[in-house]
Amino acid sequence: MKIKQNLRKTYNKNYKRLLLIPAILLVLSLGYLFYFYTVTGDFIRKDVSLTGGTTITLFPETEVNLNNLKTTLEGSLPDFTVRELSNFRTGRQEAVIVESSVHSDVLRDVLEDFLGYDLDEGNSNIEFTGSSLSGSFYKQLRISVILSFILMAIVVFLIFRTFIPSLAAVLSAFADIMMTLAFVNLLGIRVSSAGIIAFLMLIGYSVDTDIMLTTRLLKRRGRERSLTQAFKTGITMTLTSIAAISVALFITKSFSDVLGQILTIILIGLVFDILNTWITNASILKWYLERKEARL
Repeated sequence: MKIKQNLRKTYNKNYKRLLLIPAILLVLSLGYLFYFYTVTGDFIRKDVSLTGGTTITLFPETEVNLNNLKTTLEGSLPDFTVRELSNFRTGRQEAVIVESSVHSDVLRDVLEDFLGYDLDEGNSNIEFTGSSLSGSFYKQLRISVILSFILMAIVVFLIFRTFIPSLAAVLSAFADIMMTLAFVNLLGIRVSSAGIIAFLMLIGYSVDTDIMLTTRLLKRRGRERSLTQAFKTGITMTLTSIAAISVALFITKSFSDVLGQILTIILIGLVFDILNTWITNASILKWYLERKEARL
């Protein structure tokens, strides 16, 4: 009980200073994304599903040495990604997926030289996606994310009809997306169409606890008690989601790269959501309510 009181006292004394932490992280994230855009021409590393190119899935009879394969591809291709699919129970290599922006004939020749045998329908699967189709699809997904965020912001403002609390909730969700996007780029993850969908889902996850926190603080009496109760409820929700997603990620990543990327992005976003909800949003709301009470 004494520890809780000390933590509450420390927070109440320093909550304005704590705002510097997410503020600095947000500025660094935006700065990195701007630098990344000037270097690459986009805000993410796109995989073949968004840029166009070739995906070859190998079903080798003997296990492929991935390090040797990557070394060979580095000297032959301008860009590539290599992923392994393995049996969750035995750990046995089931398939190897190789993606590159080059034409299918070029990638197939390189892989055949490395493997020492011809690729056919029995030991491989080859898919080619045109750049114009992928580019159009990526543009539509990008518009969907932006439009979803704008609609979310409009709904938040309609719910609370108060500028500062609404802005705090939207700012927290925006910070979640930007920090997650920057961290995904730092990890070198090539985002697929499934990854874009994960960012759409993250918008909903991010604003969920913000709305709950704002509702309790604005519509209930007793600011400190409401903040404490909201924190208990919200942190339980987020930590439960993190635990569930971590288990799902551990189970699915070995056999589903699509699910693995979706869960990875959401997991990163939920971690940043703890920071932005319970420091950014909570501190701004606390500051706003204190000033409002002082004027009465």
